[in-house]
Amino acid sequence: MRRHDSVERLQSLQNAILESIARGEELAAIMTALCERVEALAPGVVCSVVTIDDDFRLRPISGPSLPSSYGEAVNGIPIGPRVGSCGTAIYSKSPVEVTDIACDPRWEGYRELALPLGLRACWSSPIAARDGRIVGSFAFYYREQRGATPFERRIVETCVHLCAIAIEHEEVNARNHRLAYFDTLTGLPNRARFNEVIAQATSRSDFGLMLIDIDHLKAINDTMGHAVGDLLIEAVGSRLAAVAPTGTAFRIGGDEFAVLLPGYDKAGQLRGVAGAILAAMQTPLDCEGTTIVPSVTIGGAIAGEDGGDSVVLRQNADFALYHAKETRRGGYVRFRGGLRTAMTRRIQTVRTVDEALSAGRLVPYYQPIIRLDTGEIAGMEALARLRLDDGRVVAAGEFQDALLDPKLAYRISGQMLAAVSADMAQWLREGLPIRYVGINVTSADFQKGDLVQRIVRAFERAQVPLEHLVVEITEQVIMGGRGDGVARTMAALRERGILVALDDFGTGFASLTHLLDFPVDTIKIDRSFVEGIDGGKRSGAIVEALIGIAGRLGMRLVAEGIESESQARRLATMGCRLGQGYHYSRPMPAEAVAAFVRSFARPAPVAISHSAATAA
Repeated sequence: MRRHDSVERLQSLQNAILESIARGEELAAIMTALCERVEALAPGVVCSVVTIDDDFRLRPISGPSLPSSYGEAVNGIPIGPRVGSCGTAIYSKSPVEVTDIACDPRWEGYRELALPLGLRACWSSPIAARDGRIVGSFAFYYREQRGATPFERRIVETCVHLCAIAIEHEEVNARNHRLAYFDTLTGLPNRARFNEVIAQATSRSDFGLMLIDIDHLKAINDTMGHAVGDLLIEAVGSRLAAVAPTGTAFRIGGDEFAVLLPGYDKAGQLRGVAGAILAAMQTPLDCEGTTIVPSVTIGGAIAGEDGGDSVVLRQNADFALYHAKETRRGGYVRFRGGLRTAMTRRIQTVRTVDEALSAGRLVPYYQPIIRLDTGEIAGMEALARLRLDDGRVVAAGEFQDALLDPKLAYRISGQMLAAVSADMAQWLREGLPIRYVGINVTSADFQKGDLVQRIVRAFERAQVPLEHLVVEITEQVIMGGRGDGVARTMAALRERGILVALDDFGTGFASLTHLLDFPVDTIKIDRSFVEGIDGGKRSGAIVEALIGIAGRLGMRLVAEGIESESQARRLATMGCRLGQGYHYSRPMPAEAVAAFVRSFARPAPVAISHSAATAA
């Protein structure tokens, strides 16, 4: 072949391969086309291309004239100084030209792969990326014992360069694909990939979907740092992938995961996987010296039965997850029809409350707390009310769902603090004998970590001493956050002279234990015990026991929900000194408080001080 013709044919080869790379064809197809064109240029040559994986093992990519059994035998062999021509060339980062496979020591242990195929010699050249990494090798096999001709050397020089371009292009595409479709922290497919897969999966109806949230991740990030939070996310992702090997786990958000389970179209199957996931989370995790037991909450839905398309199915799995977080945190809930109605109602409630807050239509109502022995007013409890568009004022029970939204709950507390402190300032100026006002706070107020500062700012602005405030919390608040953080905030409140009351006492879990871990100034007996005090021995026994406990611990006790004179007398006889309820007054707006207090006043000392409030 004349030199001019060979140059043209090499140029044509190069142009064709570069065009294939530019068109984005698959690497294996490009390498096969390269080998076939090279074999046509150099008759008698058998061409192959191999790459290596992250463990430096050979991965054949093309060898169109070699039998598939040869590639299968070579696949996965670690590179080394005596691993044929290709494995040795990659290992040594230099060409290896073996003119006689039968006797060359570099082929010892591998010559039986080549010789039966009639392959007698092999010349392999390493393929180097631009950063110097060896990413594979390009090889010529010969059916006779010989080396390469000058023209074949020019071919190899061109082909090694083309292979480097193609392999690097494939690496860039793979890296971009991984960045686009995989989460960098956990290695799991991400939200974009989840969207694609579930859209494809809903063409069939035999799969299950689980949505999973890590519990309390924000609190862990805030208190232990994001490094610990990241370790927790990694561990949860790894455990999800291990528990659902027949499915696919995805990380679709900060603390959110999803698992798709093909073939899981029965409620019992989903429940079994959920149980396995929850069990897998029980193993403690060592996060930089801190031991954490991961906790997740799961919502599940079944394709077809719980949603015919991906949008509805995901919404319903979301509804199940939200319901689980509200009622069974750390557990599993499968979607059922009523959840969609309930969540839709909640969404509307949240929207209504958000609009009311933005329009300044949150108003505090006040219910008096009465000394049962003297009949005087000891204090007030501030209760949040909303004035709707139609002018109707509704109690918290009608917008309770909105309080489950941390942002709204936080805003409600902020507006209540401002309004209550302003009302108290007015009452102090008028000389009303109101020793203190109680205000309810939620888990959201403790999670933010700025409750003390917010209270201090509001009361300093209104020029009201902090000793006139009682912060009321429930056991749900204690259990809804990190216990040590709640306890520290409670201690900081008390150090400022603010009283702390435990509301709805006796209805939660392990209330007496909480009195040890979270010392308070006041406990409020839940109305459910007061209701049965007249006719039920058990209610009376419980109330008497609580009064005794409060007395021994030096705490005040307030009985809630007093609706009759007989209940008030019975409580007073038992030794309960404070109570509130409809028997005395329904909650009233701020403008009605002054007239009520003056009409209700009894002759009693009204020294306003922290000590007086504590003794009341």
